[in-house]
Amino acid sequence: MWYNEWPPFLGLASPDAAICALEDDRTSTNEVDRISSRFMLQKSQTSDGVSFAPLEGGESGGLNELVTFAVGYLRRQYLVIAFATAFAVAAGIIYLRVTPPIFNATATVLIDRQKSAFVQQQGLLTDAPIDTAAVESQLEILRSKAIASGVIKNLQMASDPEFTGSGGGWLGSLFAISGSELSPSDLRSTSDPSDAAIEAFERRLSVSRVGISWVLEITFSSNKPDRAAQIANAVANAYVVDQLEAKYQANRAASEWLRARLQQLGAESSAAQHAVEAFKEQNNIITADGKPVDEQKVVDLNGRLVAARTQTSDSLARLNRLQAIISAGSNDATLDAAVSEIANTPITTTLRQQYLELSRREAEWSARFGRDHLAVVSLRNRMQEVRTSMLDELRRFAETTRNDYEVLKQRQEEIEKQLAQAVTQSQTTGQAQVTLRELESKATGYRNLHDSFLQHYMGSAQQETFPISEARILSPASPPPSKSKPKSLLVLALSLIGGVGLGCGLGMLRELTDRVFRTGEQLESELQTPCIALVPLLKAGLAKQPPRGSIDKTGSTRESRVFRTVVDAPLSSFTEAIRAIKLAVDLHTGSRLGKVIGFTSALPNEGKSTISASLAALITQVGGRVILVDCDLRNPSLSRMISPHASVGIVEVIAGRISKKEAILRDVETKISFLPAVKKTPIFHTSEVLASEAMRKLFDELRAEYDYVVVDLPPLAPIIDVRATTHLVDSYLLVVEWGRTRIDVVEHSLRTSPRIYEALMGAVLNKTDLSSMKRYDSYRGELYQNVQFARYGYTE
Repeated sequence: MWYNEWPPFLGLASPDAAICALEDDRTSTNEVDRISSRFMLQKSQTSDGVSFAPLEGGESGGLNELVTFAVGYLRRQYLVIAFATAFAVAAGIIYLRVTPPIFNATATVLIDRQKSAFVQQQGLLTDAPIDTAAVESQLEILRSKAIASGVIKNLQMASDPEFTGSGGGWLGSLFAISGSELSPSDLRSTSDPSDAAIEAFERRLSVSRVGISWVLEITFSSNKPDRAAQIANAVANAYVVDQLEAKYQANRAASEWLRARLQQLGAESSAAQHAVEAFKEQNNIITADGKPVDEQKVVDLNGRLVAARTQTSDSLARLNRLQAIISAGSNDATLDAAVSEIANTPITTTLRQQYLELSRREAEWSARFGRDHLAVVSLRNRMQEVRTSMLDELRRFAETTRNDYEVLKQRQEEIEKQLAQAVTQSQTTGQAQVTLRELESKATGYRNLHDSFLQHYMGSAQQETFPISEARILSPASPPPSKSKPKSLLVLALSLIGGVGLGCGLGMLRELTDRVFRTGEQLESELQTPCIALVPLLKAGLAKQPPRGSIDKTGSTRESRVFRTVVDAPLSSFTEAIRAIKLAVDLHTGSRLGKVIGFTSALPNEGKSTISASLAALITQVGGRVILVDCDLRNPSLSRMISPHASVGIVEVIAGRISKKEAILRDVETKISFLPAVKKTPIFHTSEVLASEAMRKLFDELRAEYDYVVVDLPPLAPIIDVRATTHLVDSYLLVVEWGRTRIDVVEHSLRTSPRIYEALMGAVLNKTDLSSMKRYDSYRGELYQNVQFARYGYTE
């Protein structure tokens, strides 16, 4: 086998030497990290979807980008959204078709605590004010089994299929509505056939309070509107009757108890009254106006003593004031005080008027005649006489007051003696009075209690013949004009909204999981390398069958005609994309001759062989000297496509078995020079073969003889052969299949091949579906319409 002889024809002395030949390409760990860091830093922000903003061009606002993304998203996922919406709407329609209609009838009941004056007066039991707890209690009464059983019995609902679980069939059980249809547990067999009806009745019955009022709403659901109204009214009537019955039973029980209690209280009251009378007679106690005589006398004397002491104190106080005035002497202040004390006497009033008249005249004459005038002196003497007379009158009045004080004091002492005698006499009968008061209090209590119970008993007896209920029907239920549920419009609206939401969610899920290349801008954004061309997906039958005579002297044939599209259809979009690749190669390498261009991809079957062969065919069509070299030594698909019967190739050339000229094939029609790779036996060390000195010398010779050397290389991800060609190839072109190659696979391939990434000229998006590109690249949607290029002669 030839791989055991590889050291001689590679020109190396040992396997170690062959390994050393690859050291230029095997970057150190630090170098790989540096290139990987550069690759990651140059990446723009990626998106989980497939819509990307262009790297160049005018900037658009956020709203414009959002609208553009939304339009593109709808173009891509409209089928998913439409299918999900149609499915949801169909499910809603089926639900409406199989679900039986439900009608809700509502009756309102008022708890009325405003009773008439007669009922309030005759009422036995005191009604507490209605609060939340009281209303909730009434709601529980309405939901009770007693009400349900009564209504079912009165309306003979126990045999109704709607409540026994025998109606509706399997659809009724399958599409059960909460509170309206029977669940499978209702269909179980029970010893009591009415149990299922009661449970179904309770689920269909809904009772609620209207706000914070005393109004209760009774709602019942049924498959028939008339039946729903009939049962709702029956529940309201049953509740009112239940309230009447409860009132009657309570009043009757209270009357019976009151009757027995009245008899007992009557006997106890009579016994207590007889005990009071017997005690009075035994202790000789006489009362006046309900009080004992001794006690009445003490009270009277005590009142008289208080009055006497008050009069004595007043008289003594006046006497003391009069004596103080008399002791002060005769002056104007004394005169004024005397007048204030005895102002109510006629003599005092007369003297006071005389004194004031004399005083006025004395002041007037003193001013006119002088203070020493005889008339003025006479007036002053007369004024002194009036003061003396007033003092005499004051002394006489003080003496009278003293006599009155003595009389009042003597009367007070006499009353005190009488009171002391009365108190002494009252104390002798005090113990008997205490006992008597206890007996009288007991007798009074029994009598009042007997009177109160007698009043309540009379009211209870009256209410037994005049029952009043606190509840009354405010508005009876009427058959509903339309079904309550399912609501057709609401169900259809929810189905439509839910279908659209589900479709959008599924579409967004597809967007998030669609991590493949769709547009050139996306490729540039993810890989940070130019997108040279979008090569369209070729249609079947585009290439013509090869004419006879296109088989060279070596006997090689053509099994695939795809790469010949550039010859057969020179005005096709495929050929135009190949022209873009050639232009990019020329601009990238300049006018330098011997350009070595390598074509590779991340994964197999992405079309790199077809692109490389098409480029070679295009270059020969414009008169360029080009050779196509198949360097995919492990899987030479290009050789199988162009010359499947070739017997020698590049391996034999570098091994020195044949000359280069003998191995190169030439197509008579396209004038392509092709150096194939023939796989006769497995080659395990293809990377060493590509990195060998003999391979480098071969490529140097090809550079000198041809303007272009187009190399078909293996893919990057499965094997490492491409990494060993960096000393052979000037620039690389990465072929990426549209809609198939995953982004993370390409990124990983380039990240692990930093030398390839540095020498990467650009990328080609192959097998592009131009009819679908408008859904992914809304910015350039018009560019993918062939009708725009028809005027330039483009055809497909």
